Amino acid sequence: MLGQTLVDGQGRTLYLFEADKPGKSNCTGACTSAWPPYVSHGTPQAGTGVTGALLGTSIRGDGAAQVTYDGKPLYTFVKDNEPRTVTGNGFTDAFGGTSFTWHVAASGPVSGGSTSTGGGYGY
Repeated sequence: MLGQTLVDGQGRTLYLFEADKPGKSNCTGACTSAWPPYVSHGTPQAGTGVTGALLGTSIRGDGAAQVTYDGKPLYTFVKDNEPRTVTGNGFTDAFGGTSFTWHVAASGPVSGGSTSTGGGYGY
């Protein structure tokens, strides 16, 4: 069990990418076909169990406002076909000759690759 995970308004699991820097996505081009950035057309709203002060956005190269949690960009995964599916957790991608892993985003203060125990929460 992964615990308290961030989800979008439709219950889709949200992920973090180890290659990202705070406020800066390193998932571009073909990467976004498998890992669509979670974008907002307004101010992101916190759901139950989410620390709203940690929600924000960063501007991607294409001008879209990607939702961040604790400064880290959030993504969905195309193979997660049902709400709360977590098929992308632990998935590893090669990036610049180095492998980086995707992790489910945990609600509460997020640090790279951490998960916590409990139920599921979201936006």
